[in-house]
Amino acid sequence: MPEAPDKSIEPIERLRSIVRILRGPDGCPWDIEQTQKSLIPNILEEAYEAADAIRTENREHIIEELGDLLLQVVMQCEIASESNDFILEDAANEISEKLIRRHPHVFGDEEINDSESVLNKWEEIKREEKGSKKQNILQSVTNGLPSLIKAHEIQKKVEKVGFDWPEAKSVIAKIREEIDEVESAINEGGAIQSNEHLAEEIGDLLFAVTNLTRKVGMDSESLLAAANEKFTRRFNELEKILEENGSNVVDSNLESMEKAWAKVKNKET
Repeated sequence: MPEAPDKSIEPIERLRSIVRILRGPDGCPWDIEQTQKSLIPNILEEAYEAADAIRTENREHIIEELGDLLLQVVMQCEIASESNDFILEDAANEISEKLIRRHPHVFGDEEINDSESVLNKWEEIKREEKGSKKQNILQSVTNGLPSLIKAHEIQKKVEKVGFDWPEAKSVIAKIREEIDEVESAINEGGAIQSNEHLAEEIGDLLFAVTNLTRKVGMDSESLLAAANEKFTRRFNELEKILEENGSNVVDSNLESMEKAWAKVKNKET
């Protein structure tokens, strides 16, 4: 049976050694079966869990989840190394060189003094690296992003070329317009589940709301995550209130649940 690498080894190298053992002949059957593609869901899941941990501001939780995310990076590189494709150092060197190239105001002689100019310079250098300054503005937006985050990124890109609302109030007017169009689509009748027009209009509404959060300097994903958490907390309290009254959510009608919900909200004010 393999021995676990000693704690005296440098932490990153120790982690890589552990992964190598897990992938080895006497390692873990599950780890041995994994491929770079099979681990894609794990990368996404761990990234979201790390983000959630950061929101909690719990040090131990953050360290744990960032460790889980780091494992995914090491695992990917270790699998690639087995076919002599690349190793962890290649990834580290690549990002180091990229950071130096894209920060000429730090590692070079350029003068840039504000964040907006930094981001513009980053995009300019990125386009040059791609070999063409005529690249479509939205070409660099990653297809694999979750839709809410992708909408935010799309809007940030077009903002840079001036295709944007002048102020947040203008977006609110657009949201009202989209709500009217959603209502109109519903009033058209037909089976809602198969109403392509309604689906399109609701999508436009979501896009407009995302635009508002960006325009006021907030992040749509974080706001929705907070709303999800608030609703979950309140609904859990609603269940407690119903149980204290000898009932439950399954047997309760909407009126009793709304009364319990009002009590929960009143407790928080």
